[in-house]
Amino acid sequence: MKALTRAEEQVMQILWELEKGFVKDIIEQMPDPKPAYNTVSTIIRILEGKGFVDHKAYGKTYEYFPLISKKAYTGFAFKQLFKNYFGGSVKEMVSFFSEDQQIDLEEMESLLQHLQKNKKHKK
Repeated sequence: MKALTRAEEQVMQILWELEKGFVKDIIEQMPDPKPAYNTVSTIIRILEGKGFVDHKAYGKTYEYFPLISKKAYTGFAFKQLFKNYFGGSVKEMVSFFSEDQQIDLEEMESLLQHLQKNKKHKK
């Protein structure tokens, strides 16, 4: 799986929400100022090339749908973020969030309990 650009991810988020749609449907869901039809069409063709999207043809009109689930891409993206920004270290990640006060002690304890529970299930 390949990482998506911001524009590609924006289109994928909309397609995941819609489950399927035409270029005009995707554009309708985008915030103002809306991109040009050709711009969105190009992004979708790139996503097809990357294996994220496929289409069903209705004459000259195409209905697009995701081939990769949001959950699968979320897992991939998080693993990349975890590896690239925290060196694959849970300790580094937790330290970052706790030092930045984005996670409180109660949440940290809950996270530790969850990790311990998963560790027992894997044995």
